[in-house]
Amino acid sequence: MKFPTLLPRLADKTGAFGALISTLGCAMCFPALASIGAALGLGFLAQWEDLFVNTLLPLFAALAWLANALGWFSHRQWRRSLAGIIGPSIVLLSLYPWFEYGWSTQTLYAGLALMLVVAVWDMVSPAHRRCGPASCHVPTQEKAHV
Repeated sequence: MKFPTLLPRLADKTGAFGALISTLGCAMCFPALASIGAALGLGFLAQWEDLFVNTLLPLFAALAWLANALGWFSHRQWRRSLAGIIGPSIVLLSLYPWFEYGWSTQTLYAGLALMLVVAVWDMVSPAHRRCGPASCHVPTQEKAHV
């Protein structure tokens, strides 16, 4: 695996799993995830809840967003890049402009879930370049004679 393709893949997973770990220690904001974190022995993270919610969670979401956006230049698959950008975008929107609404917690959970699904999808089925820098080569299809 080449370095230019390794860096976005690694940053994507770091962003997704870092955002998840950041929410596991925040019992006041994310009670469903914090109960999982407490069951895993991460209850001691509650003392740094402010750091996690205000600094680390947006930082990891922005890292995942940037990694998926830059991943477009490596594999040129717009559906995969779009799926990777939507999750971190939802997380960032639910933290800042949508935070005052009651449904922001559910959208944050949906964004985190999408980030994890895309990260696992990328581990199971890594992206490969579909197009060159100049254009896309579309293979010709032979028509079946009926």
